[in-house]
Amino acid sequence: MDIAEAARKLPSYTVSNTSMRYTYWLAGDPTDELHPALMPLAASATIAETPCGSGSMFWRVWGRGAPLVLLHGGSGSWRHWARNIGPLGQGRMVIAPDLPGLGDSAMPEGVSTPEGVAEILARGLDGILPKGSRYDLAGFSFGALCAGHLAALDQDRVQSLTIIGAGALGFQRSPTQLVKVRALSGEERMAAHRHNLVELMFADASKIDDVALAIQETSTRGARFKSRGFASTDSLKQALLRGRGQLNAIYGEWDAIVRPHVQWRLDLVHGLRPGARAHAIPGAGHWVAYEAAEAFNATLLRFLTEQA
Repeated sequence: MDIAEAARKLPSYTVSNTSMRYTYWLAGDPTDELHPALMPLAASATIAETPCGSGSMFWRVWGRGAPLVLLHGGSGSWRHWARNIGPLGQGRMVIAPDLPGLGDSAMPEGVSTPEGVAEILARGLDGILPKGSRYDLAGFSFGALCAGHLAALDQDRVQSLTIIGAGALGFQRSPTQLVKVRALSGEERMAAHRHNLVELMFADASKIDDVALAIQETSTRGARFKSRGFASTDSLKQALLRGRGQLNAIYGEWDAIVRPHVQWRLDLVHGLRPGARAHAIPGAGHWVAYEAAEAFNATLLRFLTEQA
């Protein structure tokens, strides 16, 4: 069965009614995954459900220890972190939600900005984390923008913030030409996904595998919240100016939304806060956490360890 056929046969999602405060917990369901390589990771997660609009926001949780919250990119899902959750979760609790209006999570009512999303995230974390606990926070692309606003809002709990492939720092977003896939099917749809991954997410097309295509297909099917227009604003920069604590940034050297001016972003981050750290990973594109997972994981772990 190819990815396109598997997408038409996804099962419906079932929610547990076992409550913990206003949070609902259930075991991960690996049958939701289009690619077998994702099934062990999905099966090992515990899923928490918190209020979002007229429905629920879904959070996946692995392991125990100091919490690390990972926010995925626009038109994405928790699967953006498929190559990072295991390595980052050694001795840590990793929490990777589907952002409102993306993945399994419901659309937020009356919320159309990163600031509004950050408020939903802060309320959700009230039910996920033990009272008084602090957490490290990392966000990719649109998730970096939301993470910046969450860190500004939840300053007493956010121990460190790492932005990854971030736009919205006051620079113009580099143009990309993406293909709309909504009306496509079969091989034509998969070809469009591959084109979009080459155009936006990867620097090296040879590193696009079937798992990346499956993640792209699943994410696209669940994408309802429109996030792309924020990248050329300075919304994240303004949030970072309001925040405090350790600030880190990671980019791929050939990130499609910022090339050829990655260094401008690195310099800006260094100047925003004392002790800020910023690093570009050679040869990688926008989805650096997947394309260059080993180097990315080592860099983020180093940042977290040095900060601790």
